[in-house]
Amino acid sequence: MKVLANDGISASGVTAIQASGHELFTTKVAQEQLVNFINEHQIDVILVRSATTIRKDLIDACSSLKGIGRGGVGMDNIDVDYACQKGLKVFNTPAASSDSVAELVMGHMRGLVRFLHHSNRQMPLEGDSKFGALKKSFAKGIELRGRILGIVGFGRIGQALAKLAIGAGMKVIFSDMHDNHVDIELEFFDNQKVNFTCENVGFERVLSESDFISVHVPGGDLIGNDEISKMKDGVFLINASRGGVVNEEALIEALESGKVAGAGLDVYTNEPTPAVKLLMNGKVSVTPHIGAATMEAQDRIGIELAAHIDKL
Repeated sequence: MKVLANDGISASGVTAIQASGHELFTTKVAQEQLVNFINEHQIDVILVRSATTIRKDLIDACSSLKGIGRGGVGMDNIDVDYACQKGLKVFNTPAASSDSVAELVMGHMRGLVRFLHHSNRQMPLEGDSKFGALKKSFAKGIELRGRILGIVGFGRIGQALAKLAIGAGMKVIFSDMHDNHVDIELEFFDNQKVNFTCENVGFERVLSESDFISVHVPGGDLIGNDEISKMKDGVFLINASRGGVVNEEALIEALESGKVAGAGLDVYTNEPTPAVKLLMNGKVSVTPHIGAATMEAQDRIGIELAAHIDKL
């Protein structure tokens, strides 16, 4: 089959796809030229990440397509239902980036409680002239150990985060539509394993009992003014799932009032132009949607996409 990896693919993915005898195109084709390229080269499978969109008009215009692959979890840039109705196979790689996203969330949390995000902004500007003042300003950090982490959405990423948080000495509670309780297995470098049971306490208790809240849901308008009002004063809120899941205006108000002590954001309502108020807020740790952007995750994504193609 002819495969177009329009948003790039790892070297491991390239090797795996070509080893199965498929013809792979890695040229980045502009969105407006995509239909012509697919038809000219009679592409069977198109692989995308978040940059390329596959909508109804493209599906209708490209009769050669047999499959659409998304390197990652979210499928909001693909008209999945319509593609399936037209007989196309649509697949993603939900397991490949779980650890990467979880580690990024932990990075935001650790940075926020020690003001690393703010210190890294200020030290280059004033570290040589106001070292003592900065030291005093950033000297009131807290530790993660003993705090409660509430995870909203306890799928692969939520469970991967739970493992890291438990390892850091945190208590983990969660809310999810499915499991009442979930057993989490921590595996250590020397092959020792320890099991922990995490409790599904429901959304309302996650809001009211957590010191840190991390959301891992596929989309929707989940957290706004009402939900924030139910949280502890001084809560930390992390969103590395989808932009819009946390209402940004409500978040800014809560940060300014002190209700929310800090926020870690990897996703935004308006990507790729996030609100300047968020980017400039000293209580917000920001990253440019890089949850799955590790070398290891990209290798796993490429290999998993190749396996899906072989099944078409």
